[in-house]
Amino acid sequence: MPTTIKLKNSVTTTNAPSSLAQGEVAINVTDKKVWVGNAATTPVQLLGTGASGNFSALTCTTLTASGEITQSNTFNSASTFGFKNRIINGAMMIDQRNAGASVTPTDAQYTLDRWMFRVSQASKLTTQQNQGSVTTPTGLLSYLGITSSSSYSIASGDFFAVTQRIENFNLSDLGWGTASASPVTLSFWVRSSLTGTFGGSIYNGSGNRSYPFTYTISATNTWEQKSVTIAGDTSGTWFANNNGSGMSVNFGLGVGSTYSATAGAWNSSLTFSATGATSVVGTNGATFYITGVQLEKGSTATSFDYRPYGTELALCQRYYQTVNNFIGLGTGANVVNGMVTAPIVMRTQPSFGLTGAYSISDYFSTDHTQSSGAISLFNATTTGAAISLTNFSGITSTRTYLSRFLNSNLITMSAEL
Repeated sequence: MPTTIKLKNSVTTTNAPSSLAQGEVAINVTDKKVWVGNAATTPVQLLGTGASGNFSALTCTTLTASGEITQSNTFNSASTFGFKNRIINGAMMIDQRNAGASVTPTDAQYTLDRWMFRVSQASKLTTQQNQGSVTTPTGLLSYLGITSSSSYSIASGDFFAVTQRIENFNLSDLGWGTASASPVTLSFWVRSSLTGTFGGSIYNGSGNRSYPFTYTISATNTWEQKSVTIAGDTSGTWFANNNGSGMSVNFGLGVGSTYSATAGAWNSSLTFSATGATSVVGTNGATFYITGVQLEKGSTATSFDYRPYGTELALCQRYYQTVNNFIGLGTGANVVNGMVTAPIVMRTQPSFGLTGAYSISDYFSTDHTQSSGAISLFNATTTGAAISLTNFSGITSTRTYLSRFLNSNLITMSAEL
């Protein structure tokens, strides 16, 4: 339904105004143009033919002499408010697991939060979060850096890709698998030591519907912004009403013929990239950097959706988080029993783990170290679990321990897709 906007205290002019006071509005009834005053700078044109400025995507369809605008594009469209970017951690700011350390990923291993690597062969690439190693695009502080470790010749069944799986609940409005399927646009910043045609894909949770795409890197070691618009799939099974994986977005780093297909068309197979795309792992020391990744509903790439850091972290913690403290009660057998609480409710019941050797400090600042590591977790839910740590020395029965793990050791909780 069209949105009606009434401009009050406005100034009517037939030409672009040379200056307007802060908040003052000028309209051109004949040409259907609207400006708003910015005091210190030239007025910003908001609406009308050839418009520029923050709301240039809005089209003024009716502008009456009384200053009433009928706006055919509603303000609550998918590209304006809400969860515009379906990618989480697209700015590569969150790295709970590795804190910027280099990783040689194995297949299906998550590195930066929400970013998983698919590799058919081990030790062909390394990856890490980078901040400040090279100048980043304006407004983006981090990037996912990938470096090839050898000159590997891709076999037909090989695949190397960086992937994000997106939860069904975050995609249901796209209507894929129906006649009313909406298009999506994938945009991102990329930099590589290689040039040429690169590839990627989108595929469904079942891995039987995919859309390979290509993009071109024109200059070496230079940030370039790319966008790819993908027609919504009217076939296949998409986006169940649950917390499972509904879509995977992939950037190919070297993919064989088995997992490649013609770019720009839907197919009924699992693909990670497009036929003929450049192989990053085919050149020893080749680099591939990416940041500012956004997937949004619609046929146009819009500005990157900058969410508050705390919001982005909480979105990541739905799938993975760490805890280094708990409240426990000592027993006579050098055991501490307690509760681990997840700060953010997780996607599903998580799997738990511990990093490093385990020592704890009690409320009285006394350190207790295990003679050998042992942990039991039970009654786990999306909000935490009961924990039992054994083989400590010096534990006092019935004493309450406000315990924390020492030496950067952590309890990890994973509910990844």
